[in-house]
Amino acid sequence: MERVGLYPGTFDPVTMGHLDIIGRGMKLVDRLIIGVAVSEAKRPLFLLEERIEMMKEECGKLEGPGRAKVEVLPFDTLLMHFAESVGANVIVRGLRAVSDFEYEFQMTAMNEALNREIETVFLMADVRHQAVASRLVKEIARFGGDITSFVTPTVKERLLEKYRK
Repeated sequence: MERVGLYPGTFDPVTMGHLDIIGRGMKLVDRLIIGVAVSEAKRPLFLLEERIEMMKEECGKLEGPGRAKVEVLPFDTLLMHFAESVGANVIVRGLRAVSDFEYEFQMTAMNEALNREIETVFLMADVRHQAVASRLVKEIARFGGDITSFVTPTVKERLLEKYRK
């Protein structure tokens, strides 16, 4: 049976923390789907198409022997419905801090109530990325701070371009 993982998020923008979880998740499954949420309620800075493009570009750099094939797909449905539609049997989630755990614990319980066949796997964020959050990266960039250690050079340039406009 093919192990299909799903790593969902808004990815506005994709950070080094996201890429760390993706790279590690690629070792656990045969195919890893990155589900880019529409998330209109979060009012993302980047358009959905831009977030998908960034994610495809960055994930392409992670592919290699012994790692899952990655697909990047948008979604605007209930997570478990999306997971079922792509054949996922594992949801991959990253944890940075204790505050993440409470939210993720509730989400996992609700997801399990919807479909007990799909497991949720938590990966702890690398110590270097535990404080990294897209929201904070955007704020630092907006006020002219250095975001070099939080995002790739390509994402940094895209983010800075957004704030130059």
